[in-house]
Amino acid sequence: MTTTLKSKLHDDLNAAIRARDELRSSTLRLTLAAITKEEVAGTEKRELSDDEVQKVITREAKKRREAADAFAQGGRPESAEREKAEGEILAAYLPKQLSDDELNVIVAQAVEEAKAAGAEGPRAMGAVMKIVNPKVAGLAEGGRVAAAVKKLLQG
Repeated sequence: MTTTLKSKLHDDLNAAIRARDELRSSTLRLTLAAITKEEVAGTEKRELSDDEVQKVITREAKKRREAADAFAQGGRPESAEREKAEGEILAAYLPKQLSDDELNVIVAQAVEEAKAAGAEGPRAMGAVMKIVNPKVAGLAEGGRVAAAVKKLLQG
């Protein structure tokens, strides 16, 4: 029997509670709450697929990164460290992110495809992003992808 990502989160939460791992248990609780909130959003309750659960985890991890940056800029290093630690816990449930080199190769191929389709210069950004996004979904953050596309189109 295959286990879903959500049930794995539940199992890991139970293990963290038993081990008295406060950081891990609170992080997983918040993530499961976000998943439940997503499930009951809309007109009727539904069970999220693993892909949808992964999107929720990605969103939660991004929140942690942004909060860590904000705390670091605000002069609260202990809060920033906690947010970073929570982000690392969530990263364990996400697919491995593409390296910069791997991302640049995919973006370069997409730029060539867009040029072949007639898109040129900085205005080709939208066309290139449409080609790249499905290929890197969940494997690279949107900001990183956009920066790589922009750099290649200008360079």
